[in-house]
Amino acid sequence: MSGHIPVLLNEIVQAIAPEEGDIVIDGTFGGGGYTKAILDAANCRVFAIDRDPDAIKRGNTLSKSLDNRLTMFEGCYGDMAALVNQKVNAVVLDIGVSSFQIDEADRGFSFREDGPLDMRMAQSGESAADVVNTYDEKDLADIIYKYGEERHSRRVARAIVEARKEEEITTTAQLAKIVRSVVWQAKDKIDPATRTFQGLRIYVNDELGELERGLCAAEELLLPGGRLVVVTFHSLEDRIVKKFFKERSGANARTNRYMPDATTDGPQPTFKLVTRKPIAPSEEELKENPRARSSKLRAAVRTDAPNWTGGNP
Repeated sequence: MSGHIPVLLNEIVQAIAPEEGDIVIDGTFGGGGYTKAILDAANCRVFAIDRDPDAIKRGNTLSKSLDNRLTMFEGCYGDMAALVNQKVNAVVLDIGVSSFQIDEADRGFSFREDGPLDMRMAQSGESAADVVNTYDEKDLADIIYKYGEERHSRRVARAIVEARKEEEITTTAQLAKIVRSVVWQAKDKIDPATRTFQGLRIYVNDELGELERGLCAAEELLLPGGRLVVVTFHSLEDRIVKKFFKERSGANARTNRYMPDATTDGPQPTFKLVTRKPIAPSEEELKENPRARSSKLRAAVRTDAPNWTGGNP
């Protein structure tokens, strides 16, 4: 499948519930699917952020047809507090790589077609090729295990180090072939190279660190009553969002699920959970867009408590 199909689009708009005059941050603009749906739902404004220059170009083109209700910011959503620098009514984050990035072989995110081993969302800085050709075996194994959850990470790292002695690893096809030579396809039919590619991509783009910074930045920018809506695609991301919402909603203070929340002397809850369990895509959506299969949506509403990192909402 090619092209950009926004995941959980109706659920996103319902969770944000935009109203006239609202300001919404789309922290991961990508193809602009969420932004357009939000602007179609209400006469509001969207501040959209993306580190990918190609996404910024798409956004600037879209903005011309939206009566200046869309403003683009090039940068990382973890820096949204500095980029936007004003209070907002909602923040939406769609974590991970976009369909545009996956489907463009020249970006090096996917092994479906051969391309340069790049994986950089911002198209600058250290690439995946730099990592696989210069990092030592232990560091490679740690990256692939931690971020790719590949249990054969040591085997993969060893194979990479041996292969690069013969020639530099510069393409996605080269790396995929190396991984497949030491990791066999499991019963789930997922390509053996998938986890290694995921691990390198997350590491190269510091995606988990970016997510943690983005959640804290959203806490800082949201007005009381403002909504934070996050869509994740794998357990590493979802674990971070779940932990953040649990801590910031005071759920950690609950001693028994049948008892009211315990009072603590620590920071007051900055969020109230919209739902305690994540929202998953419907069967109908999964038929139309198989890429949505692992997506989860979590949402929370900002309280009037001070930010945990200092300051007031």
